[in-house]
Amino acid sequence: MGRTGAKAAVAWLASVAPDPGACRREWERNPQGMALLPAGKRWDVLIVPGELGYPTLDVLTRLLDRPGPVLADFGDSQMGFFVPPGTAARWIGTGIRGVGGGTWIVVPRPGSTVGGVRWLIPPDGAGTLTDASLLELALHEAAAARGARGGGV
Repeated sequence: MGRTGAKAAVAWLASVAPDPGACRREWERNPQGMALLPAGKRWDVLIVPGELGYPTLDVLTRLLDRPGPVLADFGDSQMGFFVPPGTAARWIGTGIRGVGGGTWIVVPRPGSTVGGVRWLIPPDGAGTLTDASLLELALHEAAAARGARGGGV
């Protein structure tokens, strides 16, 4: 991601913070810093187990030029797919947790890895998100492929 793209990504993420200016300044002072940001304003996040998330991301990157932002955390045991606001409230899926309105998520500054949390696909600053229907199809394809290989779901 270029310098301008990183600035746009920081601005896009910080725009949901209670004090966007303070969030941006903190990230400028400490690029390895984290922000606790509210979900449900510009995006929701679907948290997927890593063993299903990585194959799902592979499917998405075959289907799309650029999926929405994706975080990985805790030794890659979980991945967070950024989807349109309201998705978490409607999502029905075993083993997948929705983070939406009224909840918060820890987010590293784009381009940095902090405490095991890193961007696999950083935000582009333009607000690109993964379409929930497309994510659902990718999850099904990834789960089916895992099942066919005997990996279970």
